[in-house]
Amino acid sequence: MSTSSLPTLPAAPAPGRPDATARLRDALLGASFTADGLLELLGAPAYAALARSETVPALRATRGDTPLEVLVRLFLLQQPVLHARVADVLPVEACLESGWLVRSGTDEVAATVDVRPYGGPGGEDWFIVSDLGCAVGGAGGIGSREEGVVLGVGGASTTLAGITVRTPVGSALDLGTGSGIQALHAAQHATRVTATDLNPRALHITALTLALSGAPAADLREGSLFEPVKQGETYDLIVSNPPFVISPGARLTYRDGGMGGDDLCRSVVQGAGELLNEGGFAQFLANWQHVAGEDWQDRLRSWVPRGCDAWIVQREVQDVTQYAELWLRDAGDHRGDPAEYQALYDAWLDEFEARKVRAVGFGWITLRRTDSAEPSITVEEWPHPVEQPLGDTVRAHFERLDYLRAHDDAALLEAHFKLVPEIVQEQVGLPGAEDPEHVVLRQHRGMRRATKVDTVGAGFAGVCDGSLSAGRILDAIAQLMDEDPVMLRDRTPAQIRLLVEQGFLEPA
Repeated sequence: MSTSSLPTLPAAPAPGRPDATARLRDALLGASFTADGLLELLGAPAYAALARSETVPALRATRGDTPLEVLVRLFLLQQPVLHARVADVLPVEACLESGWLVRSGTDEVAATVDVRPYGGPGGEDWFIVSDLGCAVGGAGGIGSREEGVVLGVGGASTTLAGITVRTPVGSALDLGTGSGIQALHAAQHATRVTATDLNPRALHITALTLALSGAPAADLREGSLFEPVKQGETYDLIVSNPPFVISPGARLTYRDGGMGGDDLCRSVVQGAGELLNEGGFAQFLANWQHVAGEDWQDRLRSWVPRGCDAWIVQREVQDVTQYAELWLRDAGDHRGDPAEYQALYDAWLDEFEARKVRAVGFGWITLRRTDSAEPSITVEEWPHPVEQPLGDTVRAHFERLDYLRAHDDAALLEAHFKLVPEIVQEQVGLPGAEDPEHVVLRQHRGMRRATKVDTVGAGFAGVCDGSLSAGRILDAIAQLMDEDPVMLRDRTPAQIRLLVEQGFLEPA
């Protein structure tokens, strides 16, 4: 499909002519072509199958002739539909004129792009536009993908959207916007949104996503990474789901960075620091190399720009064979000539071997610009389930860092704390034993952390309701346990700091 076949989004409707995009949106909503409408029509199994690139259940569920079934076949399943039937549902001539539809055969029309209903965090009805065949599905969803193709919403996109801090801001930058999903989210809480992409096709698609979703237009700029950012511009929020795949070469713009190893992700992280306003956040998804003889955590710490706090979470690690197979399948290479597939596989392993890479990590990187003389860098591995959205959890993490920096041990003992709601205590030990082997505090929200505590830590957390200072609670525990209160006050602040940092306790 050429760029010229994509729908054209005018800067403003021509005088006396209807706005085709607004009319299309109204028609889609009128037919319940929404995330909730799709789920009701298709049922959970067929709806979930679409995310696995399986369209047969959805085709079977849309064999009727209702307006919603017509739209699903047209925009999600890419099936030609009779012109006369579409005319009953959409402003078909306006859609043909503006390029949303093209004629197919003598009496049918077909969509030129995928349009996927997407539910916003506040219940908004949004639509994500992407190239044909790219709105649904994961790895290998559209077979062999062409250079410059623009994908729709995948797991990485929704993960980044979920972890992003959503406080009102003046300016936001979506680096490598793709189909525009991050820009669309940012437009809900940022006064000004700038979206960049090396691929001009992606900028066109982003404009369509924003317009069809009824969102404000963004400042769209073509260029690689931070190149389109003008001299002196800074932002309160920077988000990026960059082409982070570590691969030999750069065959596919939407995923391959084109730099050696994990240099692209490093460049994105390091370049964001000087573009952030004080207190601003930069949030990314990334891959990073695990190199023989090198601590992966030290590698990531070296990426953090000066003047920034950082929280880096490794969610998954794959050995180099698993990693190569994943992305070869993503491109559909496993469906082609076996000899060519083997050669491509060899090229990936050669690249890793040359760089002494043993595995590849995937995760989240969050920076916050700070004026602290001693920025905090937390790098951790957390492969366990979490509860999205995590934006508030991320924001609270950095607020706790500020609190702990401002309170030395003496101030901590004078402070009052509360146990965070929905924390539960578990005692672990052999059945019938008089005392547990250890006590675990567990979160049921956010990161869903669990941490071992000793008897003092468990007792302290259990009575934290904000009424007594930490020091007075420890004095009472010392009396109950017949311990020296001075020694208990000396050794316990470190445990209190950990419980606050990890979100089990909060200042009252």
